Amino acid sequence: MVEQAIWSRKMSNGLRRIPTHPEQLAAYNSRMKPLPLDTCPRVKWTNTSHKPECLIGDEALHVNSSEPYSLHWPMHRGKFNLHQGSGGSLSAVLADLETIWTRAIHKFLDIALCDLKYYRCIVLVPDMCSRQHVKGIMNMLLNSMGFAGVIVQQESVCATFGCGLSCACVVDIGDQKMSVCCVEDGISHRNTRLWLEYGGADVTRCFYWLMERSGFPFTKCQLGNRHHGLLLQQLKESFCHLHQDISGIQDHEFKLRLPDSLPLLYRLKLGDEKLQAPMAFFYPASFGIVGQRMTLLQQRSQGDPEDPHDEHYLMATQSKQEQAAKAVAERRAQAKHAALDTETGGPEATERPSLSGSYGEAPAHGSADVSLPHGEHDETAPSVVSRKLSSPQFEGKALGIDKAILHSIECCVSEETKKKMYSTILVVGGGLLFPGAQQFLQYRILNKMPPSFRRLIDTLDVITKPKDMDPRQTVWKGGAVLACLDTTQELWIHQREWTRFGVRLLRERAPFLW
Repeated sequence: MVEQAIWSRKMSNGLRRIPTHPEQLAAYNSRMKPLPLDTCPRVKWTNTSHKPECLIGDEALHVNSSEPYSLHWPMHRGKFNLHQGSGGSLSAVLADLETIWTRAIHKFLDIALCDLKYYRCIVLVPDMCSRQHVKGIMNMLLNSMGFAGVIVQQESVCATFGCGLSCACVVDIGDQKMSVCCVEDGISHRNTRLWLEYGGADVTRCFYWLMERSGFPFTKCQLGNRHHGLLLQQLKESFCHLHQDISGIQDHEFKLRLPDSLPLLYRLKLGDEKLQAPMAFFYPASFGIVGQRMTLLQQRSQGDPEDPHDEHYLMATQSKQEQAAKAVAERRAQAKHAALDTETGGPEATERPSLSGSYGEAPAHGSADVSLPHGEHDETAPSVVSRKLSSPQFEGKALGIDKAILHSIECCVSEETKKKMYSTILVVGGGLLFPGAQQFLQYRILNKMPPSFRRLIDTLDVITKPKDMDPRQTVWKGGAVLACLDTTQELWIHQREWTRFGVRLLRERAPFLW
């Protein structure tokens, strides 16, 4: 399907692409031998002679496997990396995050841990996040690290702040996950949120498979090796593209630098593999991911025992209030009918016709007193029941970027909101930094969007580099803008308030629905 999609679209000069054959590339690449580079500086293992208790960042990635250290990844697929092994509990993940954040703040911002009480921070959370996890982060920031105050805001909203947009369909593409939602006037529409369990790392793995089919000269490469994985990520960022005019076979080279090894220079030829790998974003079945749900929808909050007035409580009380109002209305109607019977001479004079009507005629609309079975009342059923999120047929299955964007926009309530979202699609994160990605995504959306909106919207803007800014920093730029707004001063959660009220403040101060 990917090869057919590539061949069906013509180049800008009107010609068809020249297809490349993996067998032809493999015959050449298999004969290439690496060349040693004596002048190139070598990579060294991290120095652990002083036996540090903990290492973070690049230092942790370059620790020799023979050293007595265990490698922990606090985040996985954009969420807490909870598992049954060592370091997989919620408390262990929060401890790892605290270590990383305190070390980074001290190293790069030159702020001592004892001085954090003079600072406030903004926590940017995914649009679909666990309230329990945010609660743990708040406890860590305010109680353990000692920040004076914290604001919690969603990443998609801050992305629009960073670009100066009021409305946009925000697509956040990361290394291991992708999320889509529609933001309007600083509010993320809850029913438009999608979470896709794949990202740039899956493109890297797919690119390796394609290069291996074409005779990748580094035959000892292993996906499970940390240093080999960093090399493959570098090759993906350097070689892959979504530019339709780049066709045919090209020559490439790369340097292999491993600790305690002589740097080597490899040469190889590649063709359509550089385009096929990022095309997997639109055909995620190419990732070969099986046995897990790849598309997730916004689910109802699980609630917290410390917050007795959360969404579940409101649902229950709303149902009871509606039932009480219904009982009162019925009693009033019965009293009114009894008074009318008394005035007209008794119930015999006002006997209602049966459901079948007199002489076989159907009763007039509203004249028959029909009782529905329990649970089948039409207008008296609690309206909150209709809010339960339904699971469409594609939930859990692979969904491409273009289809995910279209579904998210179609979940908007009004036609006017859909028109706004189709007009502006904002792509942030570092997962789609390929040449030609903006034009390719725009082409896919235009071809798949409903014809009615295609005639209504004037322009369809797909923004991949807002204001010539690195899309990986857009959300953080929006967080800085958020801190300067006068309207956010009442959203700060301070340490004393958190100690007293706890998780209830998240419902009252967080400017979004869980």
